[in-house]
Amino acid sequence: MDISNYAAFLAVAEQASFSLAAEQLHLTQPAISKRIAQLEGELGVTLFDRLGRRVALTEAGRALRPVAERILSDVRETRQVIANLSREVSGPLSVVTSHHIGLRRLPPILRDFTRSYRRVRLDLAFMDSEQACQAVERGVFELGVVTLPLRPSPLLECIPLWEDRLVIAVARDHPLAGQASASLEQLGAHPAILPAVGTYTRTIIEAPILQRHGALDVILETNYLETIRTMVAIGLGWSALPRVMLGDDVVEVPVEGLDIRRTLGLVRHAGRTVSNASRALTELLLDSTPRGEQTS
Repeated sequence: MDISNYAAFLAVAEQASFSLAAEQLHLTQPAISKRIAQLEGELGVTLFDRLGRRVALTEAGRALRPVAERILSDVRETRQVIANLSREVSGPLSVVTSHHIGLRRLPPILRDFTRSYRRVRLDLAFMDSEQACQAVERGVFELGVVTLPLRPSPLLECIPLWEDRLVIAVARDHPLAGQASASLEQLGAHPAILPAVGTYTRTIIEAPILQRHGALDVILETNYLETIRTMVAIGLGWSALPRVMLGDDVVEVPVEGLDIRRTLGLVRHAGRTVSNASRALTELLLDSTPRGEQTS
């Protein structure tokens, strides 16, 4: 069994492209094609249908995918158990985080981590918290730093780090700007800019408002808080943002009876062996979180 062939198969399945899979694995496209051909030859089946520049899994490919994921997970687990015996903090560490946390929370912590543990090869990826949790659950990443799910999978271990209070934010020239406070009815009368339906943050923002006001006029959905802030600043609508994102062009409007909070923290697979590198980063994150801010 050639493990690299299974890694190539999963990369192509994820990217739906030989060229993108090659970029992901830092290989040439012919090298990826050769590995897929070898795997197809060993198994005696076609794993992908070639559809122009895109590829799609065949029935055999769809059946192989979860098996290949388990194979690579078992290999990583075996290597991790052996590596942990030395207690040396080294080797690869795959971390996934949301764009907001990666930009606003992690940089100084990752700086200290990479300076302290120079033998760790950090692989950092960005994606929405929902997709990040699913990727950790599948074993694609060892550690996630995300908005914690409201109802986490039993396969995930969640470690709260920060309580993130969200405030209603508007442009400085918005009709609600400058008011000492606003009612939910006043807020609901204006267009909103929110994360997509189904995201953890959208649910946290919308639930208390819907209960007391009803449907909102959401004119734009995007999961990037930096983009939401920009759209709020030019006056397209209001949104709920972390207070740290306020500024001269985006101001808070206190809303009567509205208190919106989300929890940011770590997620890791409950059944996966914790590597020395993951343990070291977890300890650094816990130590770097102000005690007054860290959740219990």
